[in-house]
Amino acid sequence: MFEIQGLNGVKGVIFDCYKTLIDIKTDENSISTYQPVSRWLMYYGVNISAEELMREYKWRCKEEIERCRELHSELKVEEVFSKIIRQHASWPVNDVTIGIEAARLFRSASVKRLKAFPQTYKLLEKLKGYPLGIVSNGQRVFSELELRQLGLYGYFRFVIFSSDFGYKKPDSRIFMAGASQLGLGPHEILYIGDSYENDINPSRGLGMKAMHTEDAWRYFRVT
Repeated sequence: MFEIQGLNGVKGVIFDCYKTLIDIKTDENSISTYQPVSRWLMYYGVNISAEELMREYKWRCKEEIERCRELHSELKVEEVFSKIIRQHASWPVNDVTIGIEAARLFRSASVKRLKAFPQTYKLLEKLKGYPLGIVSNGQRVFSELELRQLGLYGYFRFVIFSSDFGYKKPDSRIFMAGASQLGLGPHEILYIGDSYENDINPSRGLGMKAMHTEDAWRYFRVT
């Protein structure tokens, strides 16, 4: 392990995922996102129009968040689809399995841009001497697959998504779960993310060193 100038005492690095490692744009408000999911579900005996699917998906997400009763509640999107499928199925189906695949199809339909920032690979190579992890507000059902597809997953000792917990950043517990995975104290960790509200401020509040993504690119000279 090498010493980063100006970051004495850092023994591990945790990253946010989206808009930090991955450049992404999605659209969950267009009916065109729901149309292929509605058509696909028909083949499993689930009869729901794209318009109805959009309405029900949104209110069920709201219901799940409120049911959780956390200050920063999180849901599992595959469970939302499972409930929709169970409600609208014309014959008995495996709503759990179909819910997982529906969530992934929904994601693929919503994605307009998905790629790693060019700086991402350079930065991860520079930090290979450190144990690395991810703590992200994301859905494991498709986010882990996106990391694998982009060739990023193997760089990290662990990957934590908010869907694993039922709460999300800026909740301090999800940051501390990352610290526990590294086996380090907060003061020994550098956190890199794109949001001051969800990344920089809460990690600093726990005693971690923190950098905005673009500041990290400049600091490590990967721009």
